[in-house]
Amino acid sequence: MEILSYKTIKHQSRGDYKEKGSHFAAKAFPVTEVSEIKNIIEGIRKENHEARHHCYAYMLGNERSTWRISDDGEPSGTAGRPILGQINSYGLTNILIVVSRYFGGTLLGVSGLINAYRQAAASAIEHSEIIEETIHDFYEITFPYISMNQVMKILKEEEIKQSASMIDLTCNMQISIVVSKSEMILKRFERIEGLKWQYIKTQ
Repeated sequence: MEILSYKTIKHQSRGDYKEKGSHFAAKAFPVTEVSEIKNIIEGIRKENHEARHHCYAYMLGNERSTWRISDDGEPSGTAGRPILGQINSYGLTNILIVVSRYFGGTLLGVSGLINAYRQAAASAIEHSEIIEETIHDFYEITFPYISMNQVMKILKEEEIKQSASMIDLTCNMQISIVVSKSEMILKRFERIEGLKWQYIKTQ
C-alpha cells in the first residue's frame, strides 16, 4: 500500500521529568536530514554542558525506516530505546528527541531510568503540535519558453508548487507534486512539446 502522508511535529518543543533529584530535560525537533541531527546534538552538548548525559533517538523518512538511538553512557537500553518507544507510540517520523540528564545524587536503577527517559520524551511530544504532512514527489522540468502558458496552466489547475525557476529561451523549474497525482500530471506534461522532466526525490 502506497504511503501518502506521515505524522511529524511542526515546531521545536520541550518537556521535563524529575525523579529523586535528577532532572531530565527533553527537547523535540522536526528534522529531515541526518546532517541536521549532528549539529543539533552538538549545540545541546555545548548549551547544557552541566548535564551528565545527552541521550537521544530519531526517526526519519516517509516509511519510518531510518532511525538511531543513543544511551550516551547510561546503562544499555535504558535511555535511547524508551525515547524511540515514545516516537513509535505516536507514529511520528522526521523527529529527533534529545533528553539531557542532570544527576541529582541518587541512583535510579534500570527500571527507574527507563521510566524517566520515557516520561521526559512523552512530555516533549505532548507539548508539541503534531501535524500530518502530505508526501510529494519533486521534479525538475525543462521546456521551451513558447510552452510557458501550457505549463503554467497545469501548475495553476493542479495547485503545483514551484521552489525554483529560471525563465529564458529554455525554462527550468523545480516543482513538487502530491504523490497520488504524480502519474496523471506527468502524462499531462508529456503532451507539451519539448518538455522534459527529471525525478529528484520523494519527501
